Amino acid sequence: MTLLYGHRGAKGEAPENTLASFQHCLAQGVNRCELDLHLSRDHELMVIHDTTLKRTTSRRGKVSQHDAAELVTFDARHGGPGWPQPCPIPRLEELFEQCPFEHWQLEVKSASKVRAARTVQAIEKLVARHGLLGKVIVTSSSREVLRALERHAPALSRGLVAEYAWLDPLKVARHYGCEMLVLNWTLCTPERLQKAQKQGLHVSVWTVNEVALMRRLADFGVDSLITDFPGLAKRTLSN
Repeated sequence: MTLLYGHRGAKGEAPENTLASFQHCLAQGVNRCELDLHLSRDHELMVIHDTTLKRTTSRRGKVSQHDAAELVTFDARHGGPGWPQPCPIPRLEELFEQCPFEHWQLEVKSASKVRAARTVQAIEKLVARHGLLGKVIVTSSSREVLRALERHAPALSRGLVAEYAWLDPLKVARHYGCEMLVLNWTLCTPERLQKAQKQGLHVSVWTVNEVALMRRLADFGVDSLITDFPGLAKRTLSN
């Protein structure tokens, strides 16, 4: 059976990476999610995709230039689907406390060596504090982040995010001891999928929003789909 992950919550239906988006995902009956993390200036884990604030909050500057207490006052509804109430940038801790997901894909974007180490250590500490070790995987396309996970947070499961095939994703995943391969759907051929699964990798495919594509990839036998429309995906794959 193909599992479903809500992309940044339910990005197609609610403002991405906000509490409202994750609650909307859960309300659709999808209890797995994917989200993105950046550190605030005071080293708190904030749930936001970009390094800058412009696209989702229309504010200037970078996430890393603001303390968490300030970031949680910024409304992240900008440029997303219409939503009646303000949707602040959440701390990861807030989501852990309020959203009972059974599994979380936490994506960390590329970062300097120091920042990567700091981020993965903060994740490990928070995950352990909430007793979620078996329910979390940290994913990244960055070798620096994957290296930091191996070195500084070996208790955390890790996954490789692969958008392009210029390096053999399976080889890279094996090199960094990954348990999951998060593939851009265009890279998901039946051959690559089979090879990855034979290697013991869980193959998660993103971002899958069209009904026909959902069915096709599920027929291929992908382990999970990441979608902006978790309700639609659930209805499609239940039929």
